[in-house]
Amino acid sequence: MITAEPFQPPRLLRSAHLQTSLSNLPPRYWYTRRRAAPLRRAARPWLLELGTLGRLQAMVSPAREGIAPCGVAVLLHGWEGHADSTYVLSLGAELYAAGYEVVRLNLRDHGGTFGLTRELFHSCRLPEVAEAVRQIAAHYAPAPVQLAGFSLGGNFFLRVAAEPQLPANLQRVVAISPVLHPDSAMAAMEQGLRVYHDYFVRRWSRSLRAKQHSWPDDYDFRELLRLRDLRAMTAALVAAHTDFASMQDYLNGYAITGERLRSLAVPAHLLASADDPIIPIADLQRLAQHPQLEVTRLPYGGHCGFVERLSAPSFADRYVMRRFALSAAVLSSSASSVD
Repeated sequence: MITAEPFQPPRLLRSAHLQTSLSNLPPRYWYTRRRAAPLRRAARPWLLELGTLGRLQAMVSPAREGIAPCGVAVLLHGWEGHADSTYVLSLGAELYAAGYEVVRLNLRDHGGTFGLTRELFHSCRLPEVAEAVRQIAAHYAPAPVQLAGFSLGGNFFLRVAAEPQLPANLQRVVAISPVLHPDSAMAAMEQGLRVYHDYFVRRWSRSLRAKQHSWPDDYDFRELLRLRDLRAMTAALVAAHTDFASMQDYLNGYAITGERLRSLAVPAHLLASADDPIIPIADLQRLAQHPQLEVTRLPYGGHCGFVERLSAPSFADRYVMRRFALSAAVLSSSASSVD
């Protein structure tokens, strides 16, 4: 189901490239940090022990006292982002103020966690993210748990929602600008404005150096880092550090197009923009139709942008809040009927 909602940023804010970069630019960066100050002050680290799958770190902000609890919101950043990325903090601040307990999860080798697990991050490490969600849900059961992810984080959470044997208290997932098919996203960065390609090369190169520094006896990326090309670097990493037969097999391994979301077991909502410079909007047509999946397509918004005013929560923040409220309304109605 593809729907549309009113999102009309001022003409000066309609540029896809401006929308994509606004969260890292002043004054929005400063405004979001200020609005998220209570969330960050309340946050405590939580190290999730995942057995043979390794360890992941989260930041937990307990629900505020004096406000009716709304359940638990688990947030996940995009590739080369982290739990303190501006778009994560913006949404987290809204959820925290509304009464949610907010868990901001870091992917492996993100948020400075290079030393937690020896094995290198890659985007097909779904089992550890799924296990982290199961542990979080079990810790808070029977309180309702809802997931919201951005870009690659949205991709991960949609795949989690299509996994078998989901926790009973996992209620809903929302994905903002999720990666649909990684090969298409890589091609878009290669063929479009190269600033995005070069940005991810720089960020990934920095992360690989940090991983090598944390595990000097296991990794030497000097030759790989000379490539300075996203596709060539990916192919080299896949060949040297995964069991995939080819880079294409790896990319297909975390695509959510085709039949991948056919097994969704909870309501899922996907927010995308037609002008996203990284995720081609045409890939929406390649998603499996499912009664639990709602796709909202907007003409503007860039990649994880959706900013209407510099000093206000984004449209994406409000979109997640409205979808999460649907679960709260259902639970409230169920409780009333029992009474």
